Amino acid sequence: MSQINLETNLQELQGVGPTYAKRLESLGLKNVQDLLFYFPRRWDDFSNTKKISEIKIGETASVLGTVYQIAAKQTFRRRMGITEAVIMDSSGMLKAVWFNQPYISGYLKNGDKVAFSGKLEHKGQDIVFQNPVYEKFENKNNTTHTARIVPVYSQTSGVTSKWLRWQVKSVLGLADKITDFLPLGMVRRLGMLTLPEAIREIHFPQNQLKLKKAKERLSFDEMFLIQLNALQIKKENASQTAPQLKFDESLAKKFVASLSFKLTSAQRKAAWEILQDLEHAHPANRLLEGDVGSGKTVVSAMAVLMAHKSGYQSCFMAPTEILATQQFEKFSTLLGKFDIKITLLKSGAGKAKENQLAKIKKGEIALAVGTHALIQDKVSFKNLGLVVVDEQHRFGVVQRATLREKAGNKLTPHFISMTATPIPRTLALALYGDLDISLIDEMPVGRQKIVTKAIDPAHRKSAYEFIKDEIKKGRQCFVVCPYIKNDESITEKKAVETEFEKLSKKIFPKFKIEMLHGRMKSGQKDAIMEKFKKGKIDVLVSTSVVEVGVDIPNASVMMVEGAERFGLAQLHQLRGRVGRSTHQSYCFLFSQEGGFKTMARLKALVSSNDGFGLAEQDLQIRGPGEVYGTRQHGIPDLKMASLTDVALIKKARGQAEEILAQDPDLKKYPRLWDELERFNRVRHLE
Repeated sequence: MSQINLETNLQELQGVGPTYAKRLESLGLKNVQDLLFYFPRRWDDFSNTKKISEIKIGETASVLGTVYQIAAKQTFRRRMGITEAVIMDSSGMLKAVWFNQPYISGYLKNGDKVAFSGKLEHKGQDIVFQNPVYEKFENKNNTTHTARIVPVYSQTSGVTSKWLRWQVKSVLGLADKITDFLPLGMVRRLGMLTLPEAIREIHFPQNQLKLKKAKERLSFDEMFLIQLNALQIKKENASQTAPQLKFDESLAKKFVASLSFKLTSAQRKAAWEILQDLEHAHPANRLLEGDVGSGKTVVSAMAVLMAHKSGYQSCFMAPTEILATQQFEKFSTLLGKFDIKITLLKSGAGKAKENQLAKIKKGEIALAVGTHALIQDKVSFKNLGLVVVDEQHRFGVVQRATLREKAGNKLTPHFISMTATPIPRTLALALYGDLDISLIDEMPVGRQKIVTKAIDPAHRKSAYEFIKDEIKKGRQCFVVCPYIKNDESITEKKAVETEFEKLSKKIFPKFKIEMLHGRMKSGQKDAIMEKFKKGKIDVLVSTSVVEVGVDIPNASVMMVEGAERFGLAQLHQLRGRVGRSTHQSYCFLFSQEGGFKTMARLKALVSSNDGFGLAEQDLQIRGPGEVYGTRQHGIPDLKMASLTDVALIKKARGQAEEILAQDPDLKKYPRLWDELERFNRVRHLE
């Protein structure tokens, strides 16, 4: 062990070798330090050690005893292998039973000293330990899998949690070599464990109190680094110079008067916050958050108008060309009376594209709308002052630097990020601490409430008849499925390809039906959406690729198959694809699993149209990674911290503010600086 250190390749550990090393690499584990930071996903508390005579039925406990007899046999009626053992200690005897594990009788022998952990249960006439965990032991204070709080790790093919326990325990002594990156004064002041202590206790805790303290320390580390990073970005942003886009009150009034609808109070408030930001000499950095259909584009259009009046260009970036096209059309309508030249920059090449790029570079285009292709090499602006990004909150330092280089004026553009995904304030604080947040939590007047119903299998046929009637009225329908195709692992689950076949041939054979999913080529998806928008498709069977931003005013029915597979926030997003015109719209939720929890979640959606309230519920039920998806929304893949722990977030932010106030560049804390760099690199927060 003296030759092994934190950088030692796992292949060199006893019992690992090349085959296991490759399997461990699939878990992201390459060296000893990686293994020590591979935290358990849960813990089994087998620390309740009792004499056999003291254990009660239904109790989880551990017994330290001797194998009195053991044998494996086959039950021919059920074709099941059963291994039975009799365990003995000074207080009595107890039977243990394992199913389909005949090898146990070859491993455990009469007279072996063995620790057993499990639950005492009735089995016919007998009282037995059913499928208990077991291990031979010499010292009762040094067990690995039993008679203690036992770590349970996420596994992969060929790597069991039990095997991982052995490996972690073999290198646990090296935890003392891990450098604590937090200042010792902070650790002591907050009453936390040191990092080496926390690593030891998270894997093999001495007791529940030590485990709690280890979780607290490691959770704090993650949230502290997130907050430190956010505050540094905010500081960096504040140090940069931005164009001052002056607020023109008369122009703002003309814009509002030109609208065919009345702005809500929430829209007015958000617009005022943004327009005040734009007047400052440092870059605005704001998240404009509003429910589906709440009118965020109108607010951003007003900002574009002010930028143009001040002599600066704007660009609007959307995640897909479909959404970019829709937003281009919206901006063209909203700003059509104000002599603003707008262009839609799409992928591809040719003379027309070259002309577009030339006009943008000369400053002849006031607003360029497109995907993230807008920040590619060939695009340059003459005088970029405002950037609006749709559904991409974590727009990082590298992208900002790229835009600054393209701005044509050596200034940093103001930045507004828009999202239709309702994010509770606690989560927004945790994730986007570098952003100021504006909420549009009010729907436009006259918007009809979408009738939402959870449909049980007995009423499926009547739902289909209802949809037929809607299509005959000239309306259109979305059918959303959780999968693209069925395979062995998801047999009987709802998939786009199978539903498309069923609906087009059996249910709606007289209607025009198409399917859409993420594996299709971009051009193919665009063509289908264009046909659907023009009314040439009656029913579109799709995955949740239509979740955000797709605007089909004529669609009046959203039918979600396998609704239990989606979170409340995602279902609310899907529901928002209809109800975008004067037609009464409907959302039908079909579930294959009618359990109590599933139905309770769906009923919450039926009874509420408040996206923020639903997001809060979903966050508590499913956690942020499940609700929002780590890739799409920049949710960090945290090992220990909970993004719903408000007290933890506040504590971490307070400490981050304090340390940066004392040492803004962390020159006194080189270890903390290195850890912050590593944390950001590993989690791709930018």
